[in-house]
Amino acid sequence: MPSSREQTPEQAFRILLTAHEAYPEFERLCLSARTEIVMCFRVFDPMTRLRSPAARKIGETWMDLIEHLLRRGVRIDLSISDFDPIAVPDAHRATWSALRALHAAAELSGRPGLLTARAALHPARIGWLPRMLLWPRACQELGRTATRLNGLPPPQCDTYLREAPGLRRSLRTSAARLAARLWPVPHLYPATHHQKLAVIDGEALYIGGLDLNERRYDDPEHARAAEDTWHDVQISLRGPQAASALRHLRTFRDVADGAPPPPLDGIVRTLSRKRRWSFARMSPKTVLREIADAHAGNVASARRLIYLETQYFRDTALARKLARRARDNPELGLILILPAAPEEVAFEHNPGSVTRYGEYLQAKCIQMITQAFGDRAFIGAPAQTRKTGDNGRAALYGAPIIYVHSKVSIFDDDLAIVSSANLNGRSLRWDTEAGICLTEPEHIRDLWARCATQWLGPDTGEDCLDAGNAVAAWRLRAQANARIAPEARTGFLLPYASRPARRFGRTLPGIPEEMV
Repeated sequence: MPSSREQTPEQAFRILLTAHEAYPEFERLCLSARTEIVMCFRVFDPMTRLRSPAARKIGETWMDLIEHLLRRGVRIDLSISDFDPIAVPDAHRATWSALRALHAAAELSGRPGLLTARAALHPARIGWLPRMLLWPRACQELGRTATRLNGLPPPQCDTYLREAPGLRRSLRTSAARLAARLWPVPHLYPATHHQKLAVIDGEALYIGGLDLNERRYDDPEHARAAEDTWHDVQISLRGPQAASALRHLRTFRDVADGAPPPPLDGIVRTLSRKRRWSFARMSPKTVLREIADAHAGNVASARRLIYLETQYFRDTALARKLARRARDNPELGLILILPAAPEEVAFEHNPGSVTRYGEYLQAKCIQMITQAFGDRAFIGAPAQTRKTGDNGRAALYGAPIIYVHSKVSIFDDDLAIVSSANLNGRSLRWDTEAGICLTEPEHIRDLWARCATQWLGPDTGEDCLDAGNAVAAWRLRAQANARIAPEARTGFLLPYASRPARRFGRTLPGIPEEMV
């Protein structure tokens, strides 16, 4: 089978590494639409620049592309995740700002009735008792936000509040300055719609871990500042999975409100709903955990090699299953690829308790699998092939890190999952997530080869692809890279350093793992 780099646009299955490959394909799919595009993204910024030659003939940004599609008569249904306006006010504002731009594009098209765009806030709320306990913290967060907004010029402050309606309701004005509104006690929203997928004409599917904005644009060379790197994986295909994904897109908001989820083929989901009674609960009610179940079932039957590529590895339930399978099957190997540090730690220098709790859980999970697998497990992290003077978490073995956001799991030649779900409790039990199951052996092998070549370099040998030798071969390559200067390294792969996470991590008694 030709590699996805050689596939023509007409071919039915494509593996897309980074936005450099994914964004032009997404533009092509949208331009091919005849009647309808239905999609949901956590982040969808209409000011994202267009990349493909065909789209660039239309305009500069996705706002231009949306206007063009509507003018052509294509109906667009877009859900953009909304966020808790107290915990993450900037993300909440970005969603509503995007909606304003989309509706402006619709008006310019002359066919505004063809656009349905909504801010999709997961309806689950934290119960009354924990909400009261968190009330002082919520007021503190609102106070910080008010102080920041008070420091803006009045026109900028007014624009921010206009584009953040949920936040505006939680602030008051006192002596011409913003302050936290102390009553009523604000609602808090623990879950989000985290999925990233689009269905075109009910026939073509674009799905994976990649949202749409300039922050997420990167190419396979990752030759940029560490904080601008972003490795992700999307799948583009035509087939029956598109119809399943379309049904999911039409029903996920109803499921979150209490409707039963429809059965689907080829698509795996995490779905939760608001609780009818949530007096003492912090969590939504999990309805479907198909992504978690698919991982658990295939871990239990894995024979030779499991490959996991994820932004977070924090689910202790999955770590225990992996450890148990390692003890039961002495032939099984594991390769786990992670970013060297979370984005909040590496680039935002966020020492918050929730961030530290996430690092604590990841260190705990890594300890479980390393003890069980021993030298049959390799844990790696990528970094660029250039030197850096940074000695913090944004560097690894003297080189700027490459931020890994992809969500890929491969189990022998039996199954591969590409999804929006991280391997943490939030993605596997709380947030709305969607992914695709690949069962064609040649598709699985192509995905495995693309992942290996991306991290190991173009001279990836058969020893690195053979399930029986891969763990040892990947470890040797990473260790060799760690011993030499960044400029002399082959590929991006290095050993993951777990000690910084162990030192930085802190447990939070009483806080559910799913919070991070």
